[in-house]
Amino acid sequence: MAPTCPLSVAVLLVILVLFLVKRFLLSRTLLRLPPGPKGFPLIGNLLDMPSEQEWLTFARWGEEWGDICSVTVLGQPLVILNSVKTACDMLDKKSAIYSDRPVLQMGGELVGWKNTLVLIPYGDRFRRFRKLFHQLIGSPFAMKRFAPVEEFETRRFIRRLVAKPDDLSGHIRWAVGAVILKISHGYEVRETNDPFVELAGRATEQFSLATAPGGWLVDVIPALKHLPVWFPGAGFRSRANEWSQTLVQMVEQPYAFVKQQLANGVAQVSFTSVMLENKHLSPEEEFDLKWSAASLYSDLRVQTVSALYAFFLAIAIHPDVAKKAQREIDTVVGTDRLPAFSDRENLPYLNALVKEVLRWNSVVPTAVPHRAIQDDVHEGHYIPKGTLVIPNIWKLTHDPRIYRDPMRFNPDRFLACDGRAAEMDPKEICFGFGRRSVADSVRIHMADSTLFIMCATALAVVDVSKVIENGVVIEPVHDNTTGTISHPKPFRCSIRPRSEKAVSLIQCDDLN
Repeated sequence: MAPTCPLSVAVLLVILVLFLVKRFLLSRTLLRLPPGPKGFPLIGNLLDMPSEQEWLTFARWGEEWGDICSVTVLGQPLVILNSVKTACDMLDKKSAIYSDRPVLQMGGELVGWKNTLVLIPYGDRFRRFRKLFHQLIGSPFAMKRFAPVEEFETRRFIRRLVAKPDDLSGHIRWAVGAVILKISHGYEVRETNDPFVELAGRATEQFSLATAPGGWLVDVIPALKHLPVWFPGAGFRSRANEWSQTLVQMVEQPYAFVKQQLANGVAQVSFTSVMLENKHLSPEEEFDLKWSAASLYSDLRVQTVSALYAFFLAIAIHPDVAKKAQREIDTVVGTDRLPAFSDRENLPYLNALVKEVLRWNSVVPTAVPHRAIQDDVHEGHYIPKGTLVIPNIWKLTHDPRIYRDPMRFNPDRFLACDGRAAEMDPKEICFGFGRRSVADSVRIHMADSTLFIMCATALAVVDVSKVIENGVVIEPVHDNTTGTISHPKPFRCSIRPRSEKAVSLIQCDDLN
């Protein structure tokens, strides 16, 4: 029989008090952490932690306390980095110390994302994942084998968009899923209600919620994960169980599909099929393969979906930018065919536009935290072992010391002209730092190539503009959702074909 509610609450309070006293006593031995807002005894800065769009609060702390500042939450130190220099000095130059990931009790341990690349601790398994990626898709040259797939699925995307322009978000999720599932598992998505696309959508949304900074008390007090599901205040356990089932399905079902296709002799070339074909994998190797394939799919999906949605928002707000890119495409490519990857080096403004989308809309605005594996002293500040280090990517890509007029959407910033140098490529910032960013080169190549071809094809075929209702222009607003993965909030825009000739170009289904 379960304990009565008052007793359960009393037990929980005792656990909490003992934990806080232990953390407080340990914190008395710490040297000086980087400056930051003053907290309270025992709970530290728990009440200061933002509940939404935390990157904006972190940026304000940076303005007040400096490029490297800190807070403590129930004794756990968090260091926030608000400049490119501090991020590079700590996470790149001292990567041996700061390349580990924290143990996230909710998202990592209870839900199970600890088995994916994004949360794997730096070590042997991380290096095995990285090796798997680089064998097939670790360079622009290696990605060329999948160029026809990306171009083909892009045509399908634009065709769907022209047919039903009011479902932009749904078309983007479908199209990105189609590209990445073809590459990761050789799977061709259904035109409607595809089970794998829907699974990935649920799983990645749950990842964003499960790993949000400060979102779960169990991340700060790991002992809470042992509470039974029925215990008052342990509702997070039920949610974790539900989310864990979604994640396992996302990993297992596409992998089982590839194995079945191989058994039937009809498997298409993909990351998973190449690694499975004519090979006898050990249980450990098979486990790594299915989770690395799932990592590839889930990670790239969230990156590219958010960035592509931001692209449509940007050109709806800034029609002059879209017109300039279209003039370049019409001049270089012409109007008798669609843009291809072979055109890329001759489309400098379009390349600059893609970079500006990545800078302007931070997909992972506070990154996934790094973890110090040993004590360190940095710029006179003590960084104890176990400290979580959070590079504020949003601030780094909106820092006026790096980018002129950073709130303005301006692709020209990446083109050298009139004696002015091009500004920093945001891909050096927004895909991570340290040793983990080496593995992220796979993500960079794939996300960048998919974003380029979809943006180029969309601009060649359609015009995007603001909606006009009853003679009133509806102004889209750039605002973002909260979470580890951030998307532009829903907006409305008008999407129309540029011409009948342009529409005819997307009807071809030739994959050769």
